[in-house]
Amino acid sequence: MAKKKPEKQPKVFDIHRTLPAQPRQAAAAHREHRRGSAKPSEILAPEITSIKKRRFTWKRLFASIVLGTFLFVIFIGAWDARNASAASAKMFGSGNLLQVLTPTSLKGSDEGRVNVLIVGNSVDDPGHPGASLTDSILLLSMSTTNHTGYMLSIPRDLYVKIPGYGAGKINEAYKDGGMSLLEQIIENDFETHINYSALISYTAVRDTVNALGGVTVNIDSPDPRGLYDPNISPADGGPLKLANGPQTIDGQTALNLTRARGDAYNSYGFPRSDFDRTQHQRQVFTAMKEKLDWKLILDPRKNGEVFNAFGNNVKTDVTLPEVRPLYSLFHSIPDSQLQSVSLNSFNGKNLLASTAYEGSTLSPAAGAHDFSNIVQAINQLNSQ
Repeated sequence: MAKKKPEKQPKVFDIHRTLPAQPRQAAAAHREHRRGSAKPSEILAPEITSIKKRRFTWKRLFASIVLGTFLFVIFIGAWDARNASAASAKMFGSGNLLQVLTPTSLKGSDEGRVNVLIVGNSVDDPGHPGASLTDSILLLSMSTTNHTGYMLSIPRDLYVKIPGYGAGKINEAYKDGGMSLLEQIIENDFETHINYSALISYTAVRDTVNALGGVTVNIDSPDPRGLYDPNISPADGGPLKLANGPQTIDGQTALNLTRARGDAYNSYGFPRSDFDRTQHQRQVFTAMKEKLDWKLILDPRKNGEVFNAFGNNVKTDVTLPEVRPLYSLFHSIPDSQLQSVSLNSFNGKNLLASTAYEGSTLSPAAGAHDFSNIVQAINQLNSQ
């Protein structure tokens, strides 16, 4: 009789052997607990330990991120402060940035309007003829109450009375008696009090625009070809040639645009000569304003270049405590509320007339040295 084969015992699936170490320990503790030999805290101990370790890891990571961010901010702030201090010492005669935090009010704020005279010349270019003449004169007027303002270009060929020197072009005033004499003429003829002034060499335009990575201007020439002025030499990046429409330009091209007036043979796109130039100056100024924002704080290399451009090429009577409120006022004005004004096309009227007192000059349309119509236009701008 054949022997019966022993029946195979069914395999018992031991789930505890398939578990990782910590769950197996928990399972063992659970069995002990069922037998009455393990405490509840011993059952959950491995899980609690694991959770604590994970929490500790996240806390360390969070602390590292916070500390790293704090050190980065300190580093950027120190770098920014160094850049600003160096430029401040050149522009304002003091590198003590704590003065910026000193509460102060701006001149003109009691009257509700702050007027800044911005003057450009070419003293940084010894080879430029008439380098000490002020080729650009811009009045920046800002309301302190309704966040509006305007930029008024004053033609360099405007024929005026220069106290102590007789009559002449207004661009000769700075050469004769400095900024104070130029301010005196504008206050007398335009009946506008000048609160602050800034003398800017043309290098500041080139260096600042380059530091900002270029600016975008909209070329709107009546000539379908755009702008062309061969009078800009190749050494200065010339000739100047720009098509109509939005154009992103570098510092040298921006500088050339602010100086070109299309008076050379074969030029095109400058039918109003110097008026076109002053319009382009206002365009470049506005384009620079758009890029001079708080984001520069995050890039010390870039803002260092901007500070250097200002510090090396700008002279001003603004004091260090006045910098912050003046900057805040300027940036409180939206670009759409900062008007660009020219005296030859104010509300469709030409307030100027061509004269020939000293070659080619300009006088008020109302008559020689009669600025009544211009004063009326400025009062209208101030009332808006």
